[in-house]
Amino acid sequence: MFITIVSNADEDQLPGESPADYVLRLAETKARAVAQEVQDGSIVIGADTTVVDGLELLGKPGDMAEAAAMLKRLRGHTHQVYTGIAALRPADGKLVTDLCMTDVPMRNYSDEEIEAYVLTGDPLDKAGAYAIQHPQFQPVERMAGCYASVMGLPMCHVVRVLHQFELPPLADVPDRCQELLDYVCPVSSAILRGEQAG
Repeated sequence: MFITIVSNADEDQLPGESPADYVLRLAETKARAVAQEVQDGSIVIGADTTVVDGLELLGKPGDMAEAAAMLKRLRGHTHQVYTGIAALRPADGKLVTDLCMTDVPMRNYSDEEIEAYVLTGDPLDKAGAYAIQHPQFQPVERMAGCYASVMGLPMCHVVRVLHQFELPPLADVPDRCQELLDYVCPVSSAILRGEQAG
């Protein structure tokens, strides 16, 4: 059984903090923030995802104009999505972290497509102003990495972290993930073998 608890952690980037350090710090901060609210024997999983273009983090846009500007910035080239995961066992303080970095090549969508998508309101609560799974906009040209990470939680990385607590999954996670997302994942086996970050 799992429950979801919002941590309300401060998500400001620290001066000079790299994207990888940023998402790992926030994932741990979120896990520690809710650790006192869980039952004994629980494992707390904190996660944070950010869109990175160059070395700049692209958070959630403040308004429609900023959403359109972000989408124009990302159009036609590849950026990265970083997701940090932290698993914490409050009973003994054991902490395991992992990082997923996925290249995301965006298609050369038109200004008209941007305008129509922004008007849906969907980009306003998304880092980088887009949802990879949006059925009409479909901003990504093709994927060669972890699709689930771009949505916000790379499940094979979660499995990898939970193995450190001797908690094997009760289902075939890569199979179920691919079925749910309708995506043939080329990296799940390598991730589960610990060979790559995403």
